[in-house]
Amino acid sequence: MVRKFLVEHGLLVEEKTGEAPVNVYVSPDEAERRYLIDVEKLDEHTLLSSLDPDELSRLEFEPEHVAMILKRPCNQTITGGANAHLEFKVASVGLFLFNERLIVVQSQDMPIYPGSRPVNRDFSLREVLLRILYRTISHFLEHLRAINMMVDAIEMEINQSSENRHLISLFALEKSLVYYVNAINSNDALLQKMRNNGAKVGFSQDELDVLDDIIIENNQCGKQAEIYTNILAGMMDARASIVSNNLNVLMKTLTMITICLQVPTMVVSIFSMNVDLPISPNNNWAFWFVMSLSVLSLLGFMALWRWRKW
Repeated sequence: MVRKFLVEHGLLVEEKTGEAPVNVYVSPDEAERRYLIDVEKLDEHTLLSSLDPDELSRLEFEPEHVAMILKRPCNQTITGGANAHLEFKVASVGLFLFNERLIVVQSQDMPIYPGSRPVNRDFSLREVLLRILYRTISHFLEHLRAINMMVDAIEMEINQSSENRHLISLFALEKSLVYYVNAINSNDALLQKMRNNGAKVGFSQDELDVLDDIIIENNQCGKQAEIYTNILAGMMDARASIVSNNLNVLMKTLTMITICLQVPTMVVSIFSMNVDLPISPNNNWAFWFVMSLSVLSLLGFMALWRWRKW
């Protein structure tokens, strides 16, 4: 599927009929791939890399265009069946900058940079490219904040739960953070190479200044992702210990309930044996005497439990 956009005051406006300078291909089929390779002269390997989630970010210079592979976060997915949990993954996006057009190839239909404010001047394709880069960093930061909030919520559940599904959710989030750290670091290599080859890309001095700001934002995003990853990894053993301790407390409670039931049961069982006992069967107070002994034995056991602080 291909979508075409016009650049109006820094915003992308979809064009339904004619040609447009920004073309976005979402999971291109075989015919669209052949068009991009044969007509637009895109390198086939680079085109396929745009759809490969495991591809690293990179910058390549072709005779007629500049090719970039960028990492960006995917929409979160739910996996695990009965023990369902959220996973955050990354995808690759191909950016192919020509003199008069920008081609974007991605595997998911995601907005390029929604919510941007209009500007009262002409907007070049290189500035559109810079906005895509900046929006990618913002998208990573939004997901990092969401992951941090989810970790806090799961921690509160772990304090009261003895189930493993909360730990499984934390493991999934820790795995997602590792993906994000690798993706952000890979994007940093791309941004640095773009900065070093700014003249070849065609950036003006103002655009290079914006690129410098983007590099700083990406570095801060990477540091934040690393901090979240280290905190989550460092506390996993403690959280596993909490779950194990909660299970021990539960087993202790169940053991106490079982013993409390067994003590009066033992008293009643003794008086139900078919042997001579001190209390006559014809005694009207025999039943209440036996029940009183059961209650007293239960209270005595509970007092012993409290005194020994079991």
